[in-house]
Amino acid sequence: MMSVDFPRISNTSGVAKAKIALSALAQRLPGLPRRLIRIRELTLTTNGAQSRPAKCVRNSLGLENVARAGEAEIAFNAQLSTLSAPRSALRVTLLTGGGDKPYALGMAAALTSEGILVDFMGSDDLAVPELLTNSRVNFRNLRGDQNPDAKPTRKMARVLKYYWRLIFYSAIAKPKIFHILWNNKFELIDRTLLMLYYRLLGKKIVFTAHNVNAGKRDSNDSWLNRLSLKIQYRLSDHIFVHTDGMKREMISEFRIPESKISVIPFGINNTVPNTALTALEAKQLLSLSRKDKGLLFFGNIAPYKGLEYLIAAFDELLKKDRSYRLLIAGKPKGPASYWNAIWGTIARSGIGDRVIEKIEYVPDETTELYFKAADVLVLPYTHVFQSGVLFLGYSFGLPVIVSDVGSLREEIIEGQTGLVFKAQDSSDLATKIEEYFRGELFRNLETTRFQIKEYANERYSWDKVAAISTSVYSRLLTSAFRPPSSVL
Repeated sequence: MMSVDFPRISNTSGVAKAKIALSALAQRLPGLPRRLIRIRELTLTTNGAQSRPAKCVRNSLGLENVARAGEAEIAFNAQLSTLSAPRSALRVTLLTGGGDKPYALGMAAALTSEGILVDFMGSDDLAVPELLTNSRVNFRNLRGDQNPDAKPTRKMARVLKYYWRLIFYSAIAKPKIFHILWNNKFELIDRTLLMLYYRLLGKKIVFTAHNVNAGKRDSNDSWLNRLSLKIQYRLSDHIFVHTDGMKREMISEFRIPESKISVIPFGINNTVPNTALTALEAKQLLSLSRKDKGLLFFGNIAPYKGLEYLIAAFDELLKKDRSYRLLIAGKPKGPASYWNAIWGTIARSGIGDRVIEKIEYVPDETTELYFKAADVLVLPYTHVFQSGVLFLGYSFGLPVIVSDVGSLREEIIEGQTGLVFKAQDSSDLATKIEEYFRGELFRNLETTRFQIKEYANERYSWDKVAAISTSVYSRLLTSAFRPPSSVL
């Protein structure tokens, strides 16, 4: 068992905080490579005196991190908007991991609508007008470019550069609340060293667990994965999850106190463009006829998504009715063998002419094309608690057929927003698809779409997310400092 004492260093100048906190980590974690924490030749500012430019800070990998002493500017290429709200307003840092634009933008908009000032840790992908023109958002582009086609050395350099930027930002950051929406590339570091660092700086940490244990879901769980998750959950002051099932799993598998966990809605995706494009126009653009019955599989193609069961059900349906069409839009994730096996099954079954494939990442700008061309969204998952794709479908008013796993059943009003089938049962899925196309949901699809959008905007309102979050932030700021006796 590892015990950690947390010194209070909140009244120390910015760069000094970083030095003290990192030195404390080195003392408590003697195995930590010195090159990861070396800070040298920094000039400090005291008592409001004029700061002198600090010399370049380098780690042993040769990466520069230009810093200014004390609370002066940090030359990170940070893009800042002017803050006009009162100094007494609640301030929060949102750590986004540089991605998941719909959730990150939705959270920022929701919090600022409540008068909260937000330091938003973003990237080039997130440098959008909704953030840059929001007077309550202090946008800091710490991640910069995240081009997936960059050379490995370039990727490594920019990730390490980001971590150095984050370390220095944290040392001078005014917000006392750090809300982590997603971890960064090196999750082991984020779950352990960064969490300890934030605690040493006296920050209150709120963590949104979109997945309690993604390793378990993806069939690559390990003792190290579970240990690092446990450390992150223990070091968090409060945790948000999206379903009661996730809360139960966190309590039972990681022994997190119930009082430390809150269930919040998965805010509806309202950032993906939804233009005047009609369903008929979308069908024409994808070469679907009016009579085609369109099924949509959307998102990452991974083993836990259960696409093989949809393919089997689709093959069964085509033997009776050739008017069915299947749209597969998404990027393979995980072992390449999984998609290769799916593709081989499609080829051998002779159903390829009824399948439309877009096997790549689908940008926000073209997402609506698939959700408007389809008549129903199918989520044949084998293991999951909740799905962002379901809420994306709801934002377009598209009915959903889901497998009975995790909390998916709880998100469906059968006969009104969709249907539920037995997980890993392609025959039952085929039956539910036939039932859907015979029923009122499909016959009155235009009305159904409108009703589902109205329902989703109410149930998964960002206003509810903001209200719960604000309550938790306020409670944490007024609570006494109670360091955990153990992180294990």
